[in-house]
Amino acid sequence: MQEDRAIRLKRLQMRSMRRGIKEMDILLSAFAAANLEQMNGAQLDLYDQLLLENDQDLYQWVTGQAAPQERFRALVADIAKTYQK
Repeated sequence: MQEDRAIRLKRLQMRSMRRGIKEMDILLSAFAAANLEQMNGAQLDLYDQLLLENDQDLYQWVTGQAAPQERFRALVADIAKTYQK
């Protein structure tokens, strides 16, 4: 059964806001609010996979303290732009 796009966007927004650490709540919810609507299915799939990663790793990737996995590199760079604003 395929998830309706509107429901998927709401789910991803909620998962972006309810992370393990407050910093990631702030960073990912800002990114999600600004970008999810414009993302295509493949981009949403990748973002969904990214949300499965550990918050400590995500925080280090977004802040440039560690290199992200290759498959997430471009997405993390986009999220980091939100962080830098």
